[in-house]
Amino acid sequence: MPIDIVLIEDDDGDARAVIRALSKAKVANPVVRYYDGEEALENLRGGDPDLPQHYIILLDLNMPRMTGHEFLKEIREDPHLSDAIIFVMTTSRDEEDIEMAWSRNIAGYVLKSNVGEDFVNLIRTLDNYWHIVEKPTMFRRPG
Repeated sequence: MPIDIVLIEDDDGDARAVIRALSKAKVANPVVRYYDGEEALENLRGGDPDLPQHYIILLDLNMPRMTGHEFLKEIREDPHLSDAIIFVMTTSRDEEDIEMAWSRNIAGYVLKSNVGEDFVNLIRTLDNYWHIVEKPTMFRRPG
């Protein structure tokens, strides 16, 4: 069973770049895109019946309505979603952003400027990871 990639990204160009990198890495996992943290939380909490039980999240920090940091705070406080695997992808090199994101138990912090070969290598690593690990029930959606 493939693991879906939940992409939370408001910028269409950046979303296309991520999808291109996935394609270049020959990662065939389905990508579900949400435009901001509010939309993502609503759907992760059960609003999207088509979202599979297992997924990883690629999260932008700078979004309208709900920032990536606000999303991280909310998801880590939700007992059904708190263990989600989240990678932050952002343009921010600000040390405060980096520290705040890591304090919310993210799996990685990737600069969008590295969406080239470094990002492709990261995506390949994620794809390999999901093929060799046993998927625990804690990464399943509520309901």
